[in-house]
Amino acid sequence: MIAEDILFRFGAEKLAFLKGEKIFSEGQPALCYFQILRGEVKMNNFNDDGKEFIQGIFFAGQSFGEPPLFADVKYPAHAEALSDAEVLRVSKENFLKLLKAHPDEHLSITKALASRLYYKAIMAAELSSQEPEHRILRIIDYLKKHVHDLYEPFSFQVNITRQQIADLTGLRVETVIRATKSLEKKGELKIKNRKLFR
Repeated sequence: MIAEDILFRFGAEKLAFLKGEKIFSEGQPALCYFQILRGEVKMNNFNDDGKEFIQGIFFAGQSFGEPPLFADVKYPAHAEALSDAEVLRVSKENFLKLLKAHPDEHLSITKALASRLYYKAIMAAELSSQEPEHRILRIIDYLKKHVHDLYEPFSFQVNITRQQIADLTGLRVETVIRATKSLEKKGELKIKNRKLFR
């Protein structure tokens, strides 16, 4: 997203996180900009019964946790390394200076946030009304097209687990398993060695 050399000029620190390690917690003040160099990060919440709901999964080259940074509010979710990860962190003060000095970078952040907001609006409507198969295809197509920029049929190997698909769509993992098998029969997905392709 933002060029690494620019981030380092504005005081970026490179941090390493082990799989499962928290980067920040729900309720903490948002004081830094984060961008992933390597690995994956999820933002999640837990309900009163301890069920996880994944707000989003972010990959190398993406940033996460910016809305509370701009809104001067606390984080509404936890951020956790989904795999071993390296992340660049820039203080809020330096990040805002960076955006003023580099309007093109500011525009790229705005576009990324707008894309996420659009996706959240679509998913919010669909979580309450659409069938499981439709929800699953929506999340996979978002990852395929908007995160990995792939368009050819079956060119995308789904890089999240069925449990994570369930946590992103509000479904049970058993429902996701049944629905993906049904989608394979309909020719919407391919399953090879237990991996999903779209």
